[in-house]
Amino acid sequence: MKKQFKAHSILSCLVLILLSAAMALSVIACKKEEVEAPQVSDTGEVLGVGQTQFAVEVTHLDGTVKSFTVNTDKKTVGEALTEVGLIEGEDSQYGLMISAVDGKTHTYEDGGKYWAFYINGEYAMSGVDSTDVTAGATYSFKVE
Repeated sequence: MKKQFKAHSILSCLVLILLSAAMALSVIACKKEEVEAPQVSDTGEVLGVGQTQFAVEVTHLDGTVKSFTVNTDKKTVGEALTEVGLIEGEDSQYGLMISAVDGKTHTYEDGGKYWAFYINGEYAMSGVDSTDVTAGATYSFKVE
């Protein structure tokens, strides 16, 4: 009887050790690794609905770049980007003065920085509200 009890005790200990090891391995397997977010974020997000398509690149103050594809039936870039909520601003005697792009506000009055507008890589000589939408064009905004 003692041998049977000893064998049963040894078997119980082995089962406990195996269960403990299995639990430890499952805890390790379930632990999620923290991954640092990339500096360049969501490229190619599609905004709006319409027949004409163009690209928008936004370079934030920290250097991150976001790319968007905009579909619209609006006539001007300003109308299209305001409609999809990508830009915000106020009308002035010079046209739409952009204060926020992609949810980030920068105004010259509040820190000496502003959102510069580019058309196909060239500094724009017109404002967003007086720039006609051109299919396939790339419009950019950079904090300067």
